Amino acid sequence: MIAPDSFKGTATAVDVAAAIAAGWRTVRSDDELLQLPMADGGEGTIDALERGIAHAVRVPSTVSGPLSDPIAADWLRFVDADGVDTGVVELAQTSGLPLLDPLDPLHAHTLGFGQQIALALDAGVQRLLLAVGGSSSTDGGTGALTALGAKFLDEAAHRLPLGGGALERLSSVSFGAVREVPSEGAYLLSDVRNPLTGPLGAAAVFGPQKGASLDQVLLLERGLARLARRMPVDPTATGAGAAGGTGFGMLAWGAIARSGAEAVCEAIGVGAALPGADLVITGEGSYDQQTSSGKVASEIELVATRHHVPVAVVAGRISVASETVDSAVSLEELAGGTEAAMRDTISWLEAAGAELARRYSR
Repeated sequence: MIAPDSFKGTATAVDVAAAIAAGWRTVRSDDELLQLPMADGGEGTIDALERGIAHAVRVPSTVSGPLSDPIAADWLRFVDADGVDTGVVELAQTSGLPLLDPLDPLHAHTLGFGQQIALALDAGVQRLLLAVGGSSSTDGGTGALTALGAKFLDEAAHRLPLGGGALERLSSVSFGAVREVPSEGAYLLSDVRNPLTGPLGAAAVFGPQKGASLDQVLLLERGLARLARRMPVDPTATGAGAAGGTGFGMLAWGAIARSGAEAVCEAIGVGAALPGADLVITGEGSYDQQTSSGKVASEIELVATRHHVPVAVVAGRISVASETVDSAVSLEELAGGTEAAMRDTISWLEAAGAELARRYSR
């Protein structure tokens, strides 16, 4: 089984799995290879679920992008193993960082994410999986909640403009007309454990990645703090700081936080397929101290260990060791440096697949 995450900025999870498989086949051409590309609730979650779930259907839509320009984006629909009609909405498609050039940390918003949630609700899904990684905004999920019927008002009872930059003027919040979560619940998929506010919060940690200067980080922090005081959710709850605080907004709506990697594993049947596997290969761009905090590789290791199946890791860089990993290959070491590995990632992934195949042929 080949079940990697994407290598951010260089290769999708689908491409990573295919490259490792291609390399493996150059050495062991008769082996049966099952490719199950993974995701952790960020960009690529819909791709992984679509590939791993029979009869999953992409549903096209047009919604507001992060600065309100209309954009085309898909959500995913499938019936799970329990017969539950499930919708998957991926924030990266509607409000993602790559959708903006230049970045606009004060005005970017999540309205389109909420619009897609509303479309899935209109279609009658019974359960929602909310993949929230990769946000371009720090609006606390207020854009998404606005699309679902919430009102965010200033002291004059006027609606605030969209975007995190306006939240420092927030005076009151109305949830009176907000749509209900579906009958089988809504689940926030993320690997982020940061709180909404504070030195480890959404603005301080992730704001600079979205283009925020120090002054803008402070402004966004003030806005999120005002939001936190007006919403019935603990701002330190798991997932609250995800996606510029969108996690906080979705928790306030009634979503339940889940490990994104765990949910994807479950949905595509990794555990069900493992008893027939002799080896699982997983991987990610950087296998480091962050890996154990809900990343794809750690979830695959956990599930494989339960089924007594050995695990091999392929990563761009490997800086920590794991007792549950049987073998590991670093692209950085194969290529002789980080730059070389990133310049031709697919070729080095193929080389890593071949190297692992040779190791398991001895």
